[in-house]
Amino acid sequence: MNIYTDYIKEIEERKGQGLHPKPIDGAELLSAIIDQIKDLNNEYREDSLNFFIYNVLPGTTAAANVKAKFLKEIILGTSVVEEITPAFAFEQLSHMKGGPSVEVLLDLALGSDAAIAKEAAEVLKTQVFLYEADMARLEKAYNEGSAIAKELLESYAKAEFFTKLPEIEEKIDVVTFIAGVGDISTDLLSPGGDAHSRSDRELHGQCLFEHNKEQQAELKAVQAQHPDKRVMLIAEKGTMGVGSSRMSGVNNVALWTGIKASPYVPFINIAPVIAGTNGISPIFLTTVGVTGGIGLDLKNWVQQKDADGNTICDEEGEPILKEVYSVKTGTVLTINTKEKKLYNGDTELKDISAAFTPQKMEFMKAGGSYAVVFGKKLQTFASQVLGVDVVPVYAPSKEISIEGQGLTAVEKIFNKNAVGTTPGKTLHAGSDVRVEVNIVGSQDTTGLMTSQELEMMAATVISPIVDGAYQSGCHTASVWDDKSKANIPRLMKFMNDFGLITGRDPKGVYFPMTDVIHKVLNDITVGDWDIIIGGDSHTRMSKGVAFGADSGTVALALATGEASMPIPQSVKVTFKGEMKSYMDFRDVVHATQQQMLKQFGGENVFQGRIIEVHIGTLTSDEAFTFTDWTAEMKAKASICISEDDTLIESLEIAKGRIQIMIDKGMDNEKQVLKGLVDKANTRITELKTGIKPSLRPDANAKYHAEVIIDLDEIAEPMIADPDVNNEDVSKRYTHDNIRPLSYYGGTKKVDLGFVGSCMVHKGDMKILAQMLKNIEAQTGKVEFKAPLVVAPPTYNIVDELKAEGDWEVLQKYSGFEFDDSAPKGLARTKYENMLYLERPGCNLCMGNQEKAEPGDTVMATSTRLFQGRVVKDDGEKKGESLLSSTPVVVLSTILGRTPTLAEYEAAVDGIVLTKFKPSQKQLVR
Repeated sequence: MNIYTDYIKEIEERKGQGLHPKPIDGAELLSAIIDQIKDLNNEYREDSLNFFIYNVLPGTTAAANVKAKFLKEIILGTSVVEEITPAFAFEQLSHMKGGPSVEVLLDLALGSDAAIAKEAAEVLKTQVFLYEADMARLEKAYNEGSAIAKELLESYAKAEFFTKLPEIEEKIDVVTFIAGVGDISTDLLSPGGDAHSRSDRELHGQCLFEHNKEQQAELKAVQAQHPDKRVMLIAEKGTMGVGSSRMSGVNNVALWTGIKASPYVPFINIAPVIAGTNGISPIFLTTVGVTGGIGLDLKNWVQQKDADGNTICDEEGEPILKEVYSVKTGTVLTINTKEKKLYNGDTELKDISAAFTPQKMEFMKAGGSYAVVFGKKLQTFASQVLGVDVVPVYAPSKEISIEGQGLTAVEKIFNKNAVGTTPGKTLHAGSDVRVEVNIVGSQDTTGLMTSQELEMMAATVISPIVDGAYQSGCHTASVWDDKSKANIPRLMKFMNDFGLITGRDPKGVYFPMTDVIHKVLNDITVGDWDIIIGGDSHTRMSKGVAFGADSGTVALALATGEASMPIPQSVKVTFKGEMKSYMDFRDVVHATQQQMLKQFGGENVFQGRIIEVHIGTLTSDEAFTFTDWTAEMKAKASICISEDDTLIESLEIAKGRIQIMIDKGMDNEKQVLKGLVDKANTRITELKTGIKPSLRPDANAKYHAEVIIDLDEIAEPMIADPDVNNEDVSKRYTHDNIRPLSYYGGTKKVDLGFVGSCMVHKGDMKILAQMLKNIEAQTGKVEFKAPLVVAPPTYNIVDELKAEGDWEVLQKYSGFEFDDSAPKGLARTKYENMLYLERPGCNLCMGNQEKAEPGDTVMATSTRLFQGRVVKDDGEKKGESLLSSTPVVVLSTILGRTPTLAEYEAAVDGIVLTKFKPSQKQLVR
């Protein structure tokens, strides 16, 4: 069989799944298709023509290279295809988004045939994805006197690729569709268990609403009833897109409800309309902007107030909500983009100007944020070559500067890293800023999409201004199945070639590392003034400021070394009082959320803002436990304010771990890792000499709110409970329901425990080992009444535990230990009452490979308690994932139930859980 018949066989197999032919990205297959097109008598010629025209992925894919060259032959007349005229060939080139297509267009535009050159130039004027090599070629031609090159540069200097685009519609009619009540996790839109199919967009689209075919049919029915309207997907009485950025979630929504990006590129839709009663999760909203979509904060339910303006609460202390206007499924609304208001008929419902800032409207007009970023770069280049001022085509960056007002920590970082702002102007929150990015992270279940995005924007090498970038293998660590074997090595090779440090070496020089990406990024971030972008919502470092992002924004950061966003407002968090000896720092994290909600009458002042936590005395590992959880607080990001000595200690730890990576052979030809060590050494010298102290906000900085956490109030372990049986559906599966251990009375059955994910560090593993020794000393043996799954976040931790003797303790009590030479090929579905020592990585927290048994009650150290994430429901009982500290998880599995406070105190007796004491120093400038 040849490659084409193999493709036909695959097409028949996909038909059985209700799928169309898979888009073509390989050169060999497309070359065979072209041969069949040239053979006028070939039985497959008609199908081959359709595949060539409508089913090839653009950008820098191998197939795009072959397609561009054949279109060039048609334009030059060296190949003749009756169905593809030269004009049609030019049209197809115009949809191929850079790379080989731009190279071909430049060949033609700068060639000797004047008529062809003119046509090529007209197409090039619409293109924005030009890279350094393309621009250098154009500049050279201009300097040599090329009239076409001059014409192109003049067009680019005027940004005609943007100005000649049609304006967005003044009125957009939408029909509502309630996707769910309460916070909607991105798992509903793109389940973690389907991560393997994300790069196959049509296949992945079948998992929308977690494969709920009835709900999918309801959506289709609404579309059929309103064929002239766009569907607005809504989180009723909740926030849309909590949990992660999940570009695949936006892609799925766009696939079902959006607009086709190009007639010649299959299954890529843009411009979805998404909304929530409490708006859109910050990082998910960024992802919506990547596609030129619309994200609305509806506020259609509001808290009721008494005559004095105080929030009215029910018997359980929860705010009582009142419906201001209905958005029930099937409601027809109108978005007026000129007035920036939402209407039902002639009735004004809501001002939605926040969704239609000048910058967001540019994204909508251009079909996504990429085109705007590249367009600005291209316009600047052309203006410089021509020696003219940049014409103000794009909306000017919003620059807010308040005289006499100091800067928060995030404002200081953004001012330091800003690009293209008014020289000498100090910017405050609300300003729109382009910033240079220091560190970029890509993880393995979104990395395949990032690699596709890089191909589609025709990028081939990492930006030289990025200090370092890492591609992890953590999300597929627990099961090395056929899907992983097919996808991950291919991803690692692409990213390694692109310039990233990769968890797996395509050449096999060093052992595959499955370390949790957030932990690696936390170590390789060696600047407290750094900006970090990562393809996961838990990209929240204890140094610098880090933003979780969609796969496309990660691709853009890798390709350009830049990101664009408004400077967020900050909420200042400080501490008072003293921790009790039997409390874990995880309890401080949960108490922060609980006390904040109490102080602000149930309003989450963290949502969409920076949490500036004055943690002071905690080194990076333990401080990361706080910053990591801020994703669940719905914050945009978090910044740790540290004492100088604490920061020095954290940098020394980071240096040691980076050196281990170097010793394993993970550095590349550019010696990126060595450069990070050098940067850390420089920063340590600055701190020790006082040349540049650690990052501190100004004493007169302005905050949206200030929260003071009273450590004296934390009297017992705190647990985040999904409250799966709450009568109010909107209050289920939120991270705001924080309960004390005593709430459960020592009687709640626990079916499985999980110690792992990015929320734990080496200290947690040592606590686990010591607890097991304590329990054996107290009872004579360790007997598990529920399974305990343990997944250390990194191999470094395992190595250090082995060196210090703790791993031997864990081995003694375990019934399973991971074997890197023979990793599991199948996901575990049943668990015995014993300790499982799993491979470093995300494991149960991701929910994409292994899960607890359906209907289980899980006690876990992880971050996500969403429905179906760690555990699915069964026919009789809802699965529930309660989140707590390592000691609570361990003891719950020993007992098979939640412990009493007395049992807990006895189990941790003599164990140092945390040494956290609030800093006594002034952490402001």
